Amino acid sequence: MRIDSHHHLWDYSAEQYGWINSEMSLLRRDFTAADLEVAVASSGVSAAITVQARQSILESQWLLGLAEDSKMIAGVVGWVELAGPSVCDELDLLVQSPWLKGVRHVVQDEPDDFLLDADFGRGIAQLNAYGLVYDLLIYARQLPQAISFVDQHPNQVFVLDHIAKPTVRESEFDQAWARNIKELSLRPNVSCKFSGVVTEVRDASWSAQTLQPYWDVALESFGPERLMFGSDWPVCLLRSEYKAWVAAVEELTGGLSAGEQKWFWADSAIKAYGLQLETPKDGT
Repeated sequence: MRIDSHHHLWDYSAEQYGWINSEMSLLRRDFTAADLEVAVASSGVSAAITVQARQSILESQWLLGLAEDSKMIAGVVGWVELAGPSVCDELDLLVQSPWLKGVRHVVQDEPDDFLLDADFGRGIAQLNAYGLVYDLLIYARQLPQAISFVDQHPNQVFVLDHIAKPTVRESEFDQAWARNIKELSLRPNVSCKFSGVVTEVRDASWSAQTLQPYWDVALESFGPERLMFGSDWPVCLLRSEYKAWVAAVEELTGGLSAGEQKWFWADSAIKAYGLQLETPKDGT
């Protein structure tokens, strides 16, 4: 079994998805659950976690509805206004769906000290009671603040998206990223997605060799039991087809034992998100 711990779906409109700019023209269309099934064909992926792509309760509800009807979607990471006064009301609404597994805010677009905002922290403090994961979406430069943030919430389960988006160049390794991600990994309540890395490559082309130093640090830091596969499809299409990404990750993971492979490709995501893959979706 393989689980894609990070992908997106959207009913595209330029107004609602303004972050999809003119340089991302191939993303300016709908991406459906049916498209996902086509993309993962022959990759060994049998389940996936859908992650919010805009900061909207309506989108979260839409994604949960898709999960209800999809054989592929095993869980949803949605969005609520964590810094708002109605965060518990919003959580109460969304957790009526068993497919809600976590929430996320697009912190990478916020000021670097956003994670340490008191109102945001009060919202994060509610998640544990709902049994929800918090997906941490940041750039590498925000890792020091993320470390302080995680330390404020030692009982909350965190999953770091896209290995914190280091700047990837074959000619220059991101040493600051490596130091900080190793420090963050010392917190046992943090897992990490090896996802979204190809879109951080600054070179004209990439290969598994390009990504090898970043894979090595992520694996050394989190180990296979806290490191999970993700595609960031369809955003990854800006640099890689789905099958090419899977092939690169297969090359990177080639040295893992069978047990370690099982953790990376499936069990780490199952554990972090509390996935119940045996639950039938037709209610029987």
